Amino acid sequence: MKFLKINFALLSFSILLSFSACKKKCTEAGTGGQVTLVASPKHHVMAIVSGALYPDTVFLKFNTKDNPGANLTSYDTYFVGEPGEEHVHMEGLKCGDYYIYAVGYDSTISKRVMGGIPYSFEKESGEIDLNIPVTE
Repeated sequence: MKFLKINFALLSFSILLSFSACKKKCTEAGTGGQVTLVASPKHHVMAIVSGALYPDTVFLKFNTKDNPGANLTSYDTYFVGEPGEEHVHMEGLKCGDYYIYAVGYDSTISKRVMGGIPYSFEKESGEIDLNIPVTE
């Protein structure tokens, strides 16, 4: 009887292991995927509207959750918002880890605002809405 319990436990464990091994893990963030991130820069919970002279721009650093800083040349890519919109569409992304840094212009205080957040996702297609806190 003890032998059957051990065999059943081993069989259960091996089945569980085989199911978990089949799950695809996101390991390489970047472009070439089917996910659209929709980033909305927010300054004190107020949306930053992209302007013709000062469009909202969102910079992405792939495969990291660490802030690479305000040196915009250290980011892997960027996306520019459409004038009059409160968000920036970042299309064609793969699942994985990103650091997202937004830059805009708050016309209510006449100042440039910026800020970022780390973000990870495993979704392989579709759209994800994000609020990006920004400050002067």
